[in-house]
Amino acid sequence: MKYLTSKLFSLIPPHHHQSTKEVLTKQDKIDAAITYIKQLKERIEVLERRKEEVVAQETCDDSKKSMPTTTCSIKSPMVEVKELDSTLEVILVSGLQKNFILQEVIKIIEQEGAQVVSANYSTIDDTIYYMIHAQVSSKGFIG
Repeated sequence: MKYLTSKLFSLIPPHHHQSTKEVLTKQDKIDAAITYIKQLKERIEVLERRKEEVVAQETCDDSKKSMPTTTCSIKSPMVEVKELDSTLEVILVSGLQKNFILQEVIKIIEQEGAQVVSANYSTIDDTIYYMIHAQVSSKGFIG
């Protein structure tokens, strides 16, 4: 049980629990894990609501329609995350109608314990490509 408790506690990023010099009891470690899981659940719920709001607000840009009877296709964003050793690569691809706030993506990466080294974007036709490189701490990236 002690091993499992320690293993569970090791999965919590250090910045999500109070690092004190006191030895934590099993119950303290379990409580910290429960608190962290609840925070993640709340964050997922907030992000799902935001996603639903964005999807609901999607509209076609009438000026881009070639004919009034055609339907406008909006590209869904694509997110790809690769963790290679101590490097994290995040690639975001979206249409011009989608407004990724790059600062928010960087903030999430840093909240999870990685340090952003570079962030770039380029626009080709009606698609925006974002690429973020980050350095992962020795404990790894918890997503």
